[in-house]
Amino acid sequence: MGTLGRAIYTVGNWIRGSGKALDRVGSLLQGSHRFEEHLSRHRTLMDVFNKSPLVDKDAFVAPSASVIGDVQIGKGSSIWYGCVLRGDVNNISVGSGTNIQDNSLVHVAKTNLGGKVLPTTIGDKVTVGHSAVIHGCTVEDEAFVGMGATLLDGVVVEKHAMVAAGSLVKENTRIPSGEVWGGNPAKFMRKLTDEEIAYISKSAENYINLAHIHAAENSKSFEEIEVERALRKKYARKDEDYDSMLGIVRETPPELVLPDNVLPEKTTTRVPTTHY
Repeated sequence: MGTLGRAIYTVGNWIRGSGKALDRVGSLLQGSHRFEEHLSRHRTLMDVFNKSPLVDKDAFVAPSASVIGDVQIGKGSSIWYGCVLRGDVNNISVGSGTNIQDNSLVHVAKTNLGGKVLPTTIGDKVTVGHSAVIHGCTVEDEAFVGMGATLLDGVVVEKHAMVAAGSLVKENTRIPSGEVWGGNPAKFMRKLTDEEIAYISKSAENYINLAHIHAAENSKSFEEIEVERALRKKYARKDEDYDSMLGIVRETPPELVLPDNVLPEKTTTRVPTTHY
């Protein structure tokens, strides 16, 4: 840093210090009615024991998620709001195109009662439903873990297998491919249909597309958010039927257009008419 740079840095430091001092004086004058804004200590990606998360550039990690320590997340995967992936005493590996949905917890085991060292490995195109708990397990490619399910140490969910929502899978249980297990403790319920197996892969694809939208939204500046808010307010008032009678065509701004692959399919409902 040259002489000019040091001078600019010093001035900037002085201005920031002055601002903090003025804020403290203002807070004292306001007394018990003052509002103090505290800096959040949350970190989406955090090192621990000199181990850093390794997240692919095409993966989405929500701002309120916590990815800690020895964690790898593959291309196109998504870690949603409120999730915790804590790779402190062992490692966590998440493959490509996998989604771990809101408020889920993924942890590992350094040792357990059986003396096993248990990392957590989650394969490609896996769907983990909201608020699931996965601890020291292996979930193979294109498997499905339902909402609120709990997988204990040593569980293996094979490819194209499904754990029903709210289930508790006991230690060292292996769920074979093509089967649905559920209950507390989880037991075999039935075989998956071909349509259900195809849905597992489709669910992962849907979340890849949805993650792109959330990633773009989270990267917007405050100025862009305010502009879009004003545009939405303006266009919310338009009456398409009234416009069509007048022959008016209003174009939706490109900022408000979502890709077709994340929108529900539009269906036209024909209303029956009665002739008298």
